[in-house]
Amino acid sequence: MPLKPLPEPDSRLERFLGLIRGSIASSFLFSTLLACNVIQTASIVIKLFSQTAFRRVNRWIANLWWGWCALVAEKVYCTEFIVSGDDVPVGENAIVVLNHQAMADITVMFSFARSKKRLGDLKWFVKDVFKYVPGAGWGMLFLDCLFVKRNWMDDRDHIHRVFEKITNYSIPLWLMVFGEGTRVSPSKIVLSQQYAVKHGFTPLQHVLFPRTKGFVATVQALNGHVQAVYDVTIGYVEGVPTLWQWIKGYVRRVNVHVRRFLIDDLPEEKDAISAWLVQLFEEKDALLDSFYRNGFFPASLPEDSTLSQS
Repeated sequence: MPLKPLPEPDSRLERFLGLIRGSIASSFLFSTLLACNVIQTASIVIKLFSQTAFRRVNRWIANLWWGWCALVAEKVYCTEFIVSGDDVPVGENAIVVLNHQAMADITVMFSFARSKKRLGDLKWFVKDVFKYVPGAGWGMLFLDCLFVKRNWMDDRDHIHRVFEKITNYSIPLWLMVFGEGTRVSPSKIVLSQQYAVKHGFTPLQHVLFPRTKGFVATVQALNGHVQAVYDVTIGYVEGVPTLWQWIKGYVRRVNVHVRRFLIDDLPEEKDAISAWLVQLFEEKDALLDSFYRNGFFPASLPEDSTLSQS
């Protein structure tokens, strides 16, 4: 089952200090984010003359503000990021497949993407309603993020238009894909296991059965533009933090396990790509099971894995 939520500190003093830290950090980050929104809105004028310059301005803004989020964790709170698995190349275009436990997963990826010089190039699949949220939602509107309603028939045409823009303009990217479609919880695990058993799949213990249609469309549309698929598995140590607990500095250590698969090694047919993703999540589930038992990710998976890894 999913890891339990991160408990609050026992010490009243530590809780008070966390409140102070969180209030200062959130005030700084939210106020500067709104300022970034103002600059992004002004950049529309640049778009009238140059799409490339418009994207560069907004990439710079994303890299700046997301970089501040990463630096607060790394330098102010001294959160330790332990990265294991494949050492992926700097500056490579990729589809990044993540497990989703909390909003804090996003901030974890800021630090990893920053280390590979891809922070300003992150594109996210996010819920359509999020584009109405001041700050982060408004900012993502300028970054070619994919706002989806989680209904493939409603989302398909919009997704294809965004992918065409990315490929036509050769836009650098890490496309972030939460393959489960939502955050994991004990009740969702039960429903996911029932679905898996009903359809003849292995019931998963720590992740949800993946939604495959969007991933299949992504691989087929971006093959040739992206060079690899990264399987990123995030493991928390003492419990899954809320975003507010992350901002208060309660997360001391995060483990990130990375596996890199060349896009050319993935299958081409829809059903085969779908099966590939299902197996990926079965192996992701095994990685998390080992992590929760041993406190670290294993160096390798069992030899019966048939996914092509480089």
